[in-house]
Order: sequence, then structure tokens, then C-alpha cells
Amino acid sequence: MNVQKNRMNLAIQGALILTVAGLVTKILSAAYRVPFQNIVGDIGFYIYQQVYPFYGMSVILATSGFPVVISKVMTEYGYGKSMQIRSKIMTIIFFYLLVIGFFLSICLYIFSDEIARFMGDLHLTKLIQVSAISFLIVPLVSTYRGYYQSEQNMNPTAVSQVVEQGIRVSFILVSSYFMIKAGYNLYEVGFGTLAGSIIGSIAALVMLAITWRKEHRGMFRWNISAPIQTRKILLSLVKSSWTIGLSSLLLIFIQLIDALNLYSLLVDGGMGKVLAKETKGIYDRGQPLIQLGTVVATSLALSLVPVIASAKVQNNFVFIHEKLNLSLKLCIVVAAGASSGLIAIIKPTNVMLFTNTSGSMVLMVLSVSILFTSLCLTMFAILQGLGYAFFPALSVIVGVGIKYGLNTWLIPIYGVIGAAISTVVSYGIVVLITILYMVIKGYSFKGNKSLVKIGLAIGIMVILLTIFLKAAGLVFDLEHRLYASIASLSGVLIGGCIYGWAILKLKVFTHDELQNIPIVKKLVK
Repeated sequence: MNVQKNRMNLAIQGALILTVAGLVTKILSAAYRVPFQNIVGDIGFYIYQQVYPFYGMSVILATSGFPVVISKVMTEYGYGKSMQIRSKIMTIIFFYLLVIGFFLSICLYIFSDEIARFMGDLHLTKLIQVSAISFLIVPLVSTYRGYYQSEQNMNPTAVSQVVEQGIRVSFILVSSYFMIKAGYNLYEVGFGTLAGSIIGSIAALVMLAITWRKEHRGMFRWNISAPIQTRKILLSLVKSSWTIGLSSLLLIFIQLIDALNLYSLLVDGGMGKVLAKETKGIYDRGQPLIQLGTVVATSLALSLVPVIASAKVQNNFVFIHEKLNLSLKLCIVVAAGASSGLIAIIKPTNVMLFTNTSGSMVLMVLSVSILFTSLCLTMFAILQGLGYAFFPALSVIVGVGIKYGLNTWLIPIYGVIGAAISTVVSYGIVVLITILYMVIKGYSFKGNKSLVKIGLAIGIMVILLTIFLKAAGLVFDLEHRLYASIASLSGVLIGGCIYGWAILKLKVFTHDELQNIPIVKKLVK
């Protein structure tokens, strides 16, 4: 019993370590896009964002997809078993991932010309080809991370994630700056930034290999003869990789759909190619904003998920419902506040980050996605913690299909606003069907009364922020970057304080709930 309890405590501590590392890497991943866009402009940003989803898929699979799968399979079939059996499981896992990595890499490379043609821009072919290399690194990085996670040792995974992202971001910004200065064209700059991204992945692999050599040298040997069925391991791998892998790719798949058909649909609708590239680049300004908002909203909520998973093992359903409701309520409070607050200050924020107000209406619509994406990611994690891994993967397929269909319908009619609407609607439908599934499984949200209070707090914040910006606009030119920056940052501070005060005054959270929220617990004390 004590062994099981210690293992659960290690799992919770490990999950918190990964949450912190994930928070750092996601902030870096979102934040670098702002100076990058400032360096390369909207067309340069368009070029990078067209190909980024392919590289992004490899990163997500090697970070939150396959390592989780490996950890799950190793825990199910290798925990407490002999080194011989564990070696065989790791051997099967590695070769399974190697086949997937090579298959994805070769397919992406071979069909790069067709993909670029489908996107409507053949200049992207070489960039897609270089991004294909990243899938060759996935099996190695995933195997290391997955094994360490199965041993409840999250430090190598966490450090490698931060190292990878840090080197990647640094290389992208430095190389793009000097390549622009040297007179390279924007497609060559895009090629260089993607090559820099792969260098970050290689750095993570080297770090993990060095750590492994120090700690596990001589412990594992290639082995396929141990007394455990290969078929059983492979079936578990296939099932877990499709469910967990797919559910981790929701956000990047939605980006991929826009990369595949937004530009081509704009051109087919009569827009000039240069203007269409600029328009897509402006639309892509929404990605770092959505990503940052989602990270903030999910970081606290997701920290409660390992606790839910541990309670499921002990069949403590009262505790599960309590933490599940707290996790969802926390997600809604932070995500709804971030989404509505950003909408209120979107124009000066657009000037502050991207130098002008172009596409502010599009960014306003996309800001609604912060609420839906945060809910999607939180509910997916809760369902996986409760043992329901299949439905999140299915809902991703549904959401991506809806996004593609709505893009082809709405973009020819409404232009880039249509793409923003299709994104919001797609995420919203995924949220809706996931909520219905949770209700069917007996895990409904019990905090419906608090939704009215949250809405009231949002109303107070938005009204006061609107008054503040109107007053500031009478005194300062908010299309000037310095004044827009002061207004935006002041708006964040004022809006955050007003919203936080309103949430506490309206007693959205009980005192006991506040005591159970990481970070907030310390502030309450």
C-alpha cells in the first residue's frame, strides 16, 4: 500500500515538473513569434506559419504524444518485471516509433511538391522538405523521454524540453535577423528558421543521450526473446498512440487546415497573391495570442489532473468530482477572463506587438478561441486521467473535419474573417460534444451557478476597460506604438485587478476551493 502511495506521490510531483517545463516552453513558443514577425514582416510570417504545423506535429508527438504512450505501455507491462522483459518492451517500442517516424518523414518529403501545390505556393516545397527531417528525430527523443517518465523521473524530459525550445527560439530570431540584413529573400529566411528549429530538436536528443549514457550504460540490451507477447505490446502501442497522439494534436491540426487552404481560397476568390500572403500573415498573428492565453488558462487547471488520475486508481469518486469541478471552474474563470480581456484591448495590443492595427477584427474573433481551446485541453486531460482516451481522439477528428468544411464554405464569402469564425465554431463544437460525453459518463460540471457570476465579472471588467481606453485615446494617439504599449500593459494590469477583485467579491470560489489551487493557496495564506 505504501509503495502504491509513494508511486502516486511521485506521479503527481512528476506531473507538476512537466507542467512547469511545459509552461516555460509554451510561453517561449508563443512569445518568439512576436519579434520574429517584427523582423520578417507579415509575408515572412505567412511563409513560416505555412510550414510550421508540420514541424509542430513532430515536436508535439515527441513531447506530449509518444512519451506519454511509452510511459503508459511500460507501466502496464514492464512495472516490477525483469530487466529482460523491460528491454524487450523498449526494443519493440523503439522500432515501432522508428517505422512511424520514417514513414511520416518519407511521405512528407515525397509529397512536398504536391502539398505546396495544394497550398497554392510552390516556393514552399523546400521548406516542407526540410521540416520532414524533424520526424526522423522523433523516435529517439520520444524513447528516451518515455522511459524516464515511466520511471517517474521527469527531470530529463523537462530539461530537454526547455533546452530544445531555448536553442530553437534563439536560432530562429538570430538567423532571421542576420539573413534579412544580408539580403536573403523571405523563403530563404524561412528555410533557415526551420533548419534552426531542427537544431533545437537535435540538441534535446544529444542532452538526453548524454544523460542516458551516464545513468543507464550497459543496463539495456536489444532483446526480442523475453517471455512476453510482442503482439500484445504492439496492440497496446497502436491503440495508445492513435488515441493519445491524436488528442494532443488538436491545435496544430486546426493551424494545418488554415495553412492548407486559407491562402489558396483567398487567391481563388480574386485576391492578389502578395495581398493574400500579407492577409494570411496578419491572420497568423492570432496564433501566439491564442497560445499564450491557452497556456495561462490551462497551466493551473491541468496541475489538478494528476490528482484526479490518482483518485481514480483509489476509486475515490467523491474526491474526483470535487477536483474535476474545481479544475473546470478554474479553467473557465482564467480562460474567459483572458479571452474577453484581450478582446477589450485588442487594438492597442495589435499595435504594441505587431506595429499596426491590421486584422484587429479577425484577432477579436480568434480571441474567443482561448476559452474553447483551454476547455478542450483541460477536458481531454481529465478524460485521459479517468481512463477515457478514445473519445478525445475522436472529437479531434470531428473538429478538424468541421474546420476544413467551414473554411471551404465561409472563406469565399467572408474572406479571412470566415477562417476565424470557422476556427471558433470548430473548437466550440469539440467542447460541446466533449461536455456531452462527460455528462453521459457521469462527470457533469456542477458549477453552473458560478457561470452567471463569471459573466458578471467579465461584464464589469470589459466596461471599465472600454472606458479606460476611450479616455486614453482622447489624450494619446493609440496607433503610436509607445502609447499603445503603455495602454495595453496598463489595460492588462487594470483588467486583471478588476476581474480578480470581482471574482473574489462574487465568491465564485469557496474558501476551500481557493485553498486547493496551486499558487493561489499561497496567496490566500
